[in-house]
Amino acid sequence: MDIASLLSSHAADRPGKTAVQTRGRSMSFRELARRAFQVSEFLERRGVVKGTHVGIFLPNSVESVWIQLGILCRGAVLVPLDYMLSQEEVIAFLHHSGAALLFFQPKKGIDAAEVRARCPHLQSVVRCGDSPGEERGGDLDELVSYSGREPKGSVSPDDPAALFYTSGSTGRPKGVVLSFGHLDNPVETIGKYLQVEETDVFLCGGVPFSHVGGLDYLLLTASFGTTLVLMERFHPLEFLRNIAEFGVTIFCIVPAMYVAILALKEYERFDLSSLRYAVVFGAPSSPALLCRFHRMCPNAGVLNGWGMTETAAPNTFSPRDEEKLSTIGRFELGTEARLSDDAGREISGPGEGELWVRGPAVMKEYFKDLELTRQTITPEGWLKTGDIARRDREGIYTIVGRKKDMLKVAGEIVFCAEVEEALQMHPEVREAAVIGVPDRFRGEVPKAFVVLRDEAAHGGEHLREFLRARLAHFKIPHFFQVCGSLPKNRTGKIDKRLLRKTEESV
Repeated sequence: MDIASLLSSHAADRPGKTAVQTRGRSMSFRELARRAFQVSEFLERRGVVKGTHVGIFLPNSVESVWIQLGILCRGAVLVPLDYMLSQEEVIAFLHHSGAALLFFQPKKGIDAAEVRARCPHLQSVVRCGDSPGEERGGDLDELVSYSGREPKGSVSPDDPAALFYTSGSTGRPKGVVLSFGHLDNPVETIGKYLQVEETDVFLCGGVPFSHVGGLDYLLLTASFGTTLVLMERFHPLEFLRNIAEFGVTIFCIVPAMYVAILALKEYERFDLSSLRYAVVFGAPSSPALLCRFHRMCPNAGVLNGWGMTETAAPNTFSPRDEEKLSTIGRFELGTEARLSDDAGREISGPGEGELWVRGPAVMKEYFKDLELTRQTITPEGWLKTGDIARRDREGIYTIVGRKKDMLKVAGEIVFCAEVEEALQMHPEVREAAVIGVPDRFRGEVPKAFVVLRDEAAHGGEHLREFLRARLAHFKIPHFFQVCGSLPKNRTGKIDKRLLRKTEESV
């Protein structure tokens, strides 16, 4: 993907069209291209060459958009860090990545001087955004003197483009290396399945740019000339307000965000008629939940998507058929899929097993971790996703659950996602999460954490009775804990790691 060429083309063909929109601020394609090209020149003058790792520690903002695109225009490797990270986590990721330069917005609890002192490879820290006693822009003020012309030079599909950290902090960071060729995958996949047009308006409702799903929005803007409505964080009321005000046509969010939207008493008063597609990503979803949302916007297609950072997500979507909303459809566009048993043997025909995928969208490696790369990608190029999937006679796949989110109760297999979906069918349940807890007789048993719509609603025994008609007895949670809310990570998924940690400390 040649980001510079795409931006230059949009600046010439649609200079005044809005490229990025936030509440109270907008940026045209002419301005977006100019600012991105100024960043590229800024990096060139700082000695950044193709392949240099450049970190970015900023919240979702208009500045973050053109800085990231400018890094890619330069042919440098983008290293986006979650703005919610602690100082120790920031240092750990920077040290592991070997970033030579960091775009940094001051934040309470993060000392830029200490970060630089503890990362000797970090040659400069560029201050951005607002901070007490400083003018907006910080060190980036010098950009105003730059030409803003399209940068020279080119990148090849195999050149590294981005390094995404998917887990680990002060322990063992896990960095996924994506090339410029990989960046074509989300654009091609979303473009095909969602029939993207120049007139589309995408809403990034808080998915952080440190996540591959966040970068996808920037790539779509650069590729199709679409408008991006940007939110720094997800707020359900503001999310609906943005759809209505800016005529949003497409958004992609995780199940917990749908739950938050449907919990609003005011949601029915918003005009969502502009929507063409509403997509769910990132976690097993409840078809009942998505059908409820579909009733709010019956003319829109509600789709279930699948992908991983390791596969330059997304890679596939469910068919536009409400009866198949729980599936992820078939794999196309060059991505092959297979099911494998625990010994790695292929399962033919309809069946259930671990989903393996292969194709040009699959990452080349985990950064600085040859052993983990070998454990994850077979010599034949198959990536072991860790997802357990079911394939039907039509070749359509359904995610059953995560291999790591699978329990063995007295020798019987229980997928937490299946239990959660059954719980969410109860009219009094707003959200549910299931984990395994130790049991001296069965090894482990399910425990459910539930958020109820009404605090005075029935508790665990009532839910247990409800599940008896829907699940085998060994799948029914032995324990129910009613909560006011469930912890979420930065992409909006329920944070089961924190639930397990809390349970272990009890």
